[in-house]
Amino acid sequence: MKPVKSGRYVSQLTKSTMAVVMAGGRGERLKHLTRHRAKPAVTFGGKYRIIDFTLSNCVNSGIRQILVLTQYKAHTLIQHLQRGWGFLRGELGEFVQLVPAQQQLGGHWYLGTADAVYQNLDIIEAYNPDMVLVLAGDHVYKMDYGPMIAFHAQNQADITVGVVQVPVAQASQYGVMTVDEEQRVIAFDEKPAQPQPMPGSDDIALASMGIYVFNREYLFERLASDAEDGDSQHDFGRNIIPGAIHEDKVFAYAFQDVATSAQAYWRDVGTVDAFYDANMELTHVTPELNLYDDSWPVWTYQDQTPAAKFVLDETGRRGTAINSLVSGGCIISGASVRESLLSSFVRVDEGTELFRTVVLPQVHIGRNCRIRNAIIDSECDVPDDMIIGYDAEADRRRFHVTERGVVLVTPDLLAREVEGEPESEEVSVETGTYRGLRRGLQI
Repeated sequence: MKPVKSGRYVSQLTKSTMAVVMAGGRGERLKHLTRHRAKPAVTFGGKYRIIDFTLSNCVNSGIRQILVLTQYKAHTLIQHLQRGWGFLRGELGEFVQLVPAQQQLGGHWYLGTADAVYQNLDIIEAYNPDMVLVLAGDHVYKMDYGPMIAFHAQNQADITVGVVQVPVAQASQYGVMTVDEEQRVIAFDEKPAQPQPMPGSDDIALASMGIYVFNREYLFERLASDAEDGDSQHDFGRNIIPGAIHEDKVFAYAFQDVATSAQAYWRDVGTVDAFYDANMELTHVTPELNLYDDSWPVWTYQDQTPAAKFVLDETGRRGTAINSLVSGGCIISGASVRESLLSSFVRVDEGTELFRTVVLPQVHIGRNCRIRNAIIDSECDVPDDMIIGYDAEADRRRFHVTERGVVLVTPDLLAREVEGEPESEEVSVETGTYRGLRRGLQI
């Protein structure tokens, strides 16, 4: 890899780059967590939304022109971005601009990631950036995009793809590539059934992060050609990148720690298990993802919350939290919380024990509950004496349970359990979006 030039050079490149964030995915592998919201809008780490990490990376990298393309169940995402991401200075040409699917070219919605950008080329062209950085809005990581953009410019690349090393056993979830000694991509296979490992390693593959740098004119030409191809799926990973590697200059940029060259932190939280694990990692004494690093802040909408409160100090009725993250607005009333993560405005009543549990915002957990290895979704009202995570067969009858045994509890599933209602694909008035909006809350 060529060395990156001076910071001033990198700063000039990022100022002339526009970011396009893909935030319209359905997130089906997150099951009930994305039934009423887009995946980038799911709460992560107690107070953030998943998309906050990508947007924070842009702002911290000096990229201040950002388009967010939405499509699937975008209300919560739009609400969050309007409340929390309006601080950029429009008079200085800075913005986070929401771009809903508008059927701008024909009578269809976005057909794929490439088509989503193609349908909005007129917006990109109006700002005339030198380069376009295409990003996924549903991964958790901290990355300075500047060195990657500089790498792209120095190699005079047509496309640069951000890559990470992943176990071969997991690589079928990603685009997998092979590179030569100069980091030029010579093969690319999107979500292969049998991923090819890296040379010299039997158990590690090189996977795409869903991050692409394009020269503006090249991107326009490539997308226009793809739009005319009736056999294309109009997707960057399935069509644009594979179609370019033999004709154009496509390079891979390894996402590594600048000082040590070690694999940097990056998580695809696209499954319930992966989402649970990434949250649980934050409860470690020294987690890989440092949320306390003020040199690279993660920006988000800030709820006006009181401090977390721990009350009662009697044997068997003592409010405690050990090896846990507890967000503002929480009240731990005579309950025990261990190795868990509580988001904003969670109340846990006396006699309850939480162990290795992720609790999303606006949840009330009643008295004398025992819950472990679970995710409790926003707006849940867990009744007294409920036991979750101790009887796998009972949990599967009531809730969604992953292959690894993580129990996902949502308002819809809880209402079915408590009231004996059949599960519905539609949002219930009392357990879904309407209740959250009625109370002025975000789901």
